[in-house]
Amino acid sequence: MSSFSDETIPSHQPIVLGCGQLCLDYLVTVSSFPNPDQKIRCTSSKVQGGGNTGNSLTCVARLGLPCRILAKVADDSQGRYMVEELESSGVDTSFCLNAKDGASHFNYVIVDNQTNTRTCIYTPGYPPLLPDDLTESLLLSVLDGVRVLYVNGRSREAELLLAQKAHSKDISILINAEKRRAGLEELLDLADYAICSTNFPQDWTESPSSPSALLSMLIRLPKLKFVIMTLGEHGCVMLERCSNEVSGSEEETDIDELHESLKQSTDYTSLLPVCNSSLVTRLAGNVTGRLVIVTAEKIPSSELIDTTGAGDAFTGALLYGLCTKMATEKMLTFASRVAACCCRGLGARTTLPFRTDPNLATFLATPP
Repeated sequence: MSSFSDETIPSHQPIVLGCGQLCLDYLVTVSSFPNPDQKIRCTSSKVQGGGNTGNSLTCVARLGLPCRILAKVADDSQGRYMVEELESSGVDTSFCLNAKDGASHFNYVIVDNQTNTRTCIYTPGYPPLLPDDLTESLLLSVLDGVRVLYVNGRSREAELLLAQKAHSKDISILINAEKRRAGLEELLDLADYAICSTNFPQDWTESPSSPSALLSMLIRLPKLKFVIMTLGEHGCVMLERCSNEVSGSEEETDIDELHESLKQSTDYTSLLPVCNSSLVTRLAGNVTGRLVIVTAEKIPSSELIDTTGAGDAFTGALLYGLCTKMATEKMLTFASRVAACCCRGLGARTTLPFRTDPNLATFLATPP
């Protein structure tokens, strides 16, 4: 693991920077989840790097964009393995900080072939990435040439310092909000884009419905350009803020009624992802925007192996789409296809697609 340098990196391509924890996944598949005190044999196994940030950046790198990670990595065999694996995928690890006496984070992941679910048992490592680790020289170097910063709040104090610096340099920030964490609101205030787990919007806003929770997030976070709520095998819903002017006399549209109407006109029978968008409309709180529903790819049961990391693959594809200025509908269906590729192998990275993958040809006809 090399130390960071102050050399200027060519900026002919946009760079994605991710800040977060690296984690090692010990994956096993079983024919069915074991009962208490039962001994069973696994049907397959794999050891692979994991963690939201590492997975998403691996996806970005395979799609052909330069990316780098800022993390504190333990100087143990697991830490060295994770760094080498990222480097082999094309992720720049030169800004990773070495913790001489640390221990790596790791996960036990049990994949149930009967129910197509996965259960994670997380063991935290130490020490965490702290603000004191981020010198002014490091911050300037790691942000050089970056177009989008990706954070998830797991190292919230260090991430906040990094996000504040990125904000001052007009670098876009994408936050992955999985659940309520201490200090997450300060990161959300700086975010340009948010991707959330199914339950987060309602948990955070205490709104009566998911659509109203998405609207509440746009009202409470005026910098936010869009918020996406992922729904697993049911796809995702996006609420996008729009600058388009609507008639001053136009009445506010009820967000729940708009969502229900959009669901009724969405083709959920399609095998490939479908994107269905509402018209730009006036919503509550002086927000003008549109609602977008995206279906998930229907994966045959014979091909569905493991959903571990599917959300990270989706996020990685979004990062690519934002950096390359993809149109919204194209970016969302692209991300859904990339996530489906991830589900066809054991672990978060095994079947992450490269940009030469035929399944992505219609999206990546030209170089990034």
